[in-house]
Order: sequence, then structure tokens, then C-alpha cells
Amino acid sequence: MVGDFRRVLPNAAIHVYDNNSSDGTAANAHDAGAIVRTETRQGKGAVVRRMFADIDADIYVMTDGDDTYDAASAPALIELLVSGPLDLVNGARETDIAAAFRPGHRFGNRLLTGLVDRIFGADVNDMLSGYKIFSRRYVKSFPAMSTGFEIETELIVHALEMRLPIAEVATPYRVRAEGSSSKLHTFRDGFRILRLIVQLVKEERPIQFFGLLGAIAGTIAIVLGTSVVIEFVETGLVPRLPTAVFATGRERLAALLAFFSGLILETVTRGRREIKRLAYLALAPPGCDDES
Repeated sequence: MVGDFRRVLPNAAIHVYDNNSSDGTAANAHDAGAIVRTETRQGKGAVVRRMFADIDADIYVMTDGDDTYDAASAPALIELLVSGPLDLVNGARETDIAAAFRPGHRFGNRLLTGLVDRIFGADVNDMLSGYKIFSRRYVKSFPAMSTGFEIETELIVHALEMRLPIAEVATPYRVRAEGSSSKLHTFRDGFRILRLIVQLVKEERPIQFFGLLGAIAGTIAIVLGTSVVIEFVETGLVPRLPTAVFATGRERLAALLAFFSGLILETVTRGRREIKRLAYLALAPPGCDDES
């Protein structure tokens, strides 16, 4: 894989991060001419966070080390990033080989990508692709908080919430080499990605998130309180006092707390977004002659 990228990007510095591998990856990459570094904390998110912190470049080409992504597509993706100029180009996987992109992974990808599209307005069809091209100002304004495969979701949502110019291009995707297996677990990692999406909605869209919680609490209060009011009008009595207290007190209070929490956190989110935007604007857009 290192040799493939070296041929199409002869001037690039190729970095390979060893994440506690036991199959000789580090030695093989070093022999192929790559700069090998180590990240001992397990998980793809930890590796991406370390890469973005350690490497200084004008353009970043990120790909998985399983030799499934097409190196020959890299120059065209870089050209698109520079000519845009864009801050992110996503390489959408394209293959007719069922073994390369398993049905479970394909279904989960569509489901989660569609969910992010509906919530954040994603402009991509393959959010979980590991083949992405970044500008320097994207990388240096990205906080990278995820630990595992959910990092791909965080990468896309960051671009969407920052309103950065992005694009997606279909790229060939091939089956893994014999003896290689995916570390992605369909259900476990799918749940972690779904959990991250909920967390990102809470952090990036707090007024909608807490507004929904408030609406649910308010609806419960109305449903429970209506029956109590009807009984009081008909009989002049409140036989279900605990229900009345619950509906008029706890649920209404919960609805108000959720609403005002959303308003306060919306201000905090706006401030965080402005700080990230200033860090982004402090760097020049892509367009230099060197490819990295």
C-alpha cells in the first residue's frame, strides 16, 4: 500500500501509525519507506487525534492501512480539494464485490449516513469511508474527541456544523488481502456511532435536543393532567392526587428546565463554534504547490 501511494504522490511524506499491531505492519511500512509512528491507545479515533496533532502539512490524505482503497484516485481528489478550494473531499466506496463491502456494513452505513443527513444535512453518501482528503485548516480546527470508528461520523459532522466546503467522489474499493480481517464490528461499532450521533445532537443542536425532551415532558403533563381536570369538573374531587401533583409539578418543571437548558447550552455551543471558526480562519486555504 505504501508503494502504491508513493508512486502516485512521489513528493508526499507518507506516515503510518502503528496502533499495537502484531502482524509486522510497522516493520513492513518502514521497509517500504514510510515514516512509522506509534499510538498505544487503542482505537481509530485515538490514531486520528495523534496524526492530526503530530503532522504538519498543507494537504492531508487519510486512508486505512488495509490496502482496500484506491491509491490512484488520490491525485484527482487532491486536485479537487485545491481547485475548489475545499476543506474535505470524501472518497465514497464503490465496488461490485460483496466480500469487499459486506451487506451488514453497507446497510449500517446507509442507515447511519441517512440519519446524519436528516439531522445535520450531510452532503455525502458514504459517511463511514476511511478515505478522506483534508485541508490544513480543517485538521487544525478539528477537536477529535472520539476514540473508535465513530471518528468518521465526527469528521463529517464537524465539517457540516462549521459550514465548510466539502465534496464526495466515488472511488474504487477492493477486497482485503488474504489473511486480513476487519476490526469493525457491525453491531458494537454501529451502536457506538449511533450513541455519538445522539451526543453530537445534544452538543451541536442543544435547543432542538432539549426542546424535544421538554416537549415530551410537557405532553406527559398534559395527558395526565387532562384526565384529572375532567374528573374534578365532573365530581368536584381530585381522587388521584399523586397523578395531579406529578402532572402539574414534576412534568411541567421538567419541561421548563429542559427548555431553558437548551437556551443556555445553545449560547455555549455558539461560543465553541466561534472559537473553532477563528482557529480555522487563522490558517490559509489549500492551494500550495506541495502535496503532503
